[in-house]
Amino acid sequence: MKKTSILFLGAAILACCSSSQKSAKQAVNPDTYAKTITANELKDMLYTYASDEFEGRKTGEEGQKKAIQFIKDHYVANDIPSPISKGDYFQEIPVEYFKGRANHGSENVIAYIKGSEKPDEVVIISAHLDHIGISKKGEINNGADDDGSGTVGILEIAEAFKAAEMDGNGPKRSIVFLHVTGEEIGLFGSKYYAEEAPVFPLENTVANLNIDMIGRVDKKHEGKPNYLYLIGSDRLSTELHAVSDSINKATVNLDFDYTFNAENDPNRFYYRSDHYNFAKYNIPVIFYFNGVHEDYHKPTDTPDKINYEFLETRTRLIFYTAWELANREERIKVD
Repeated sequence: MKKTSILFLGAAILACCSSSQKSAKQAVNPDTYAKTITANELKDMLYTYASDEFEGRKTGEEGQKKAIQFIKDHYVANDIPSPISKGDYFQEIPVEYFKGRANHGSENVIAYIKGSEKPDEVVIISAHLDHIGISKKGEINNGADDDGSGTVGILEIAEAFKAAEMDGNGPKRSIVFLHVTGEEIGLFGSKYYAEEAPVFPLENTVANLNIDMIGRVDKKHEGKPNYLYLIGSDRLSTELHAVSDSINKATVNLDFDYTFNAENDPNRFYYRSDHYNFAKYNIPVIFYFNGVHEDYHKPTDTPDKINYEFLETRTRLIFYTAWELANREERIKVD
């Protein structure tokens, strides 16, 4: 066989292999990675994160400092880097920014997994790390559901994406894991990120999936607890709403309740969690929420009240949705 023919054949084989590898990557089933999100791991983390040791995680106080160290240690242990600089996961916010509502400066915690094909486009998954601290009676408000459930949910989602990356199936777009402070005193952490110091340009932010209380069941759904409230999914992008609905039906099949998404919702939940500071900049958002319960903002919001099987399913749903948003060919469109 002539040398030129051999070279041509070799090139064809390489092209074929490359095409096959690309097709295989596109066809990766995320179920393997979703299954790494488990009730037991969520429970183990939350019993620490919502323990008395963390003193209710009030913005700027000692317990909140323990909380950010807990989060950082998790990312370091799982070799998930920070986009700020090597080893520095804390986005520091000066005390003055909190307008007298905190006695000390505080920190957002940020980690990420870099996209393999479109690293400059990012999907942000957020939850607030703070809570309301110790009551005047000296009772610790542990905030297991609010928002310990969202915090540990993000940590498990990050592990799942890391496992995919280690298998050569990392996301096409970057995934940012954003733990914001100061939510309970006025959404300050997410506001600081969006308005003062976005680590990634807002115009490159594809969507924000925000998690605030996903470990309990409210009174409305006591007889039918396989549900989740979704807020904001159709406010800026009907495509995001459609993608969210189709991914849910193809995976965990929760009953989505859009009651609080109504424009005239008297609770105004759309404006009351951290996604709103992204929505203000025309970034499509979804706010995942289990509704208010009798232990909301009370010392009785403890980790023994969490339904960890539900927390597992809801966390997996958010992982599946993030997976789709990060890996689809075109970024979702804003209406």
